[in-house]
Amino acid sequence: MATSFSSTAHATPILQFRAKSFPFLPVSCWRRVDSAKSPSARLIACSLRTDKLRLGTGVNLSGGPVVRRSLQKRLVIRSATIEEIEAEKSAIESDVKSKMEKTIETLRTSFNSIRTGRSNAAMLDKIEVEYYGSPVSLKSIAQISTPDGSSLLLQPYDKSSLKAIEKAIVNSDLGVTPSNDGDVIRLSLPPLTSDRRKELAKVVAKQSEEGKVALRNIRRDALKSYDKLEKEKKLSEDNVKDLSSDLQKLIDVYMKKVEELYKQKEKELMKV
Repeated sequence: MATSFSSTAHATPILQFRAKSFPFLPVSCWRRVDSAKSPSARLIACSLRTDKLRLGTGVNLSGGPVVRRSLQKRLVIRSATIEEIEAEKSAIESDVKSKMEKTIETLRTSFNSIRTGRSNAAMLDKIEVEYYGSPVSLKSIAQISTPDGSSLLLQPYDKSSLKAIEKAIVNSDLGVTPSNDGDVIRLSLPPLTSDRRKELAKVVAKQSEEGKVALRNIRRDALKSYDKLEKEKKLSEDNVKDLSSDLQKLIDVYMKKVEELYKQKEKELMKV
């Protein structure tokens, strides 16, 4: 901070601050009080809001008013730790794998419920029965067995549910007529016609595509989570690129599983 002293024969010494010494301050912030108007001439600082003028607290200039430095409040942002970032990444990856496994399991269940050439208890997996006012799985209220390759035998744990089970089977898309003898229900599965096999093959293909769409949606949601972490400065752009690449490899693995399930089911349907 540069200062200069000047005096005349009839003037009181004046303390003068050079504005050019403070390029960050507007000149209007300083005014000189002439000694003829004020015996105790001084420079008065207007209200300053900067921390660049480091005069200290409570400095008295030439007997004039106290000049105080205004302290600005600073916002302190705590950065996420490496452990926290890794925990978030692991949570996303775990969620992705869990959802993909559920997608494959759902697809497998749907395929098993579609009738092929031979009888299979899994054909009844999706059938629900109205039991005492609530829908329940058929498998939970009856024992299901396969006496031979063309029939199913259902023995309910509660005989009062026979009619409800019979009704549920008739209303399903199984395409068979149940036989109720008062104790058990028998299902005789007629051979599939060529046209019926083609229809079921279309259903399998549609369900397979729905499984792939579900996997893509899982990938989309995961990418959004990674982008969010990048915006929060928890992941770098390179981190996101690496994670996206790993995610694509994982998707490819599960897409292959869907395709394998589809090919297997299609092969079963086309068997004569």
